[in-house]
Amino acid sequence: MEILVFGAGSLGSLLGGLLAREHDVTLVGRDPHAATVAAEGLRVTGAVETTVQPRAVTALPTDCRADLAVVTVKAYDTDEAARALSDCDLDAALSLQNGLGNEATLAAHLDCPVLAGTCTYGAILEDPGRVACTGVGEVVLGARGGGASTTADEVGAAFDAAGVETTVATDMPRRLWEKLAVNAGINATTALARVENGALLDGPAREVAADAARETARAARAAGVDLADDEAVAAVGRVAEATAANTSSMRQDCQDGRRTEVDAINGYVADRAERAPVNRTLAGLLRAWERARDLR
Repeated sequence: MEILVFGAGSLGSLLGGLLAREHDVTLVGRDPHAATVAAEGLRVTGAVETTVQPRAVTALPTDCRADLAVVTVKAYDTDEAARALSDCDLDAALSLQNGLGNEATLAAHLDCPVLAGTCTYGAILEDPGRVACTGVGEVVLGARGGGASTTADEVGAAFDAAGVETTVATDMPRRLWEKLAVNAGINATTALARVENGALLDGPAREVAADAARETARAARAAGVDLADDEAVAAVGRVAEATAANTSSMRQDCQDGRRTEVDAINGYVADRAERAPVNRTLAGLLRAWERARDLR
């Protein structure tokens, strides 16, 4: 399968590297990482060890063709990515991004089926040309509105063939909201407290994360998705335990002085829940941090 990975940061590079073991992969990313991969190949270390040479590495796709575009850019870059991909001949697209609303943005610009997905693989871009897999997880994908999808089945089979742990699901709306609850509970809390994910298993940060997840579950039910409060809180606990030593993506962004995805996570919940004081507070604090650094 010809696969275009749009957003060769940590996760995009890891998935692109894993998929390149079986498929023709083109990475879309920035220098110096892109230039190093083009010259020397992509090295994956950690829980998975491999070195691959993607078919191509580019800063921006133009007049390209692919069976699948895997979108892994930050949520605030989705519109720009969708516009760039609109010039490509694609059979399908798959969003593996944080937050909600990315699939709708892609679908508004692309003339192909847009699948929704989640990914629990851990990844850190350590150096140009080298990405570390900090934990083998799972890719779950399916039709963005739920139900069966032949396209999802084909993409799932392609991922499986490359050794990527994959599940094709028919309940993606619920899975996306559960992932949002996990991100709302873990990302902003760890970023502001400057702690690893495992710090949310007990202590003062635990209830902050749990309350953010409960508010997300209430917003999900208001949107017609059946997600109970205790299920959302339990999901936060499972992920925090499984990734206890990890640094969340939002904390990584803060450490590196980058803009965060808070608008598509805690901000998304605050805008849609009838009452979400914890998510609103977390979003407000991170937006203030970003504004002080001219990141928004």
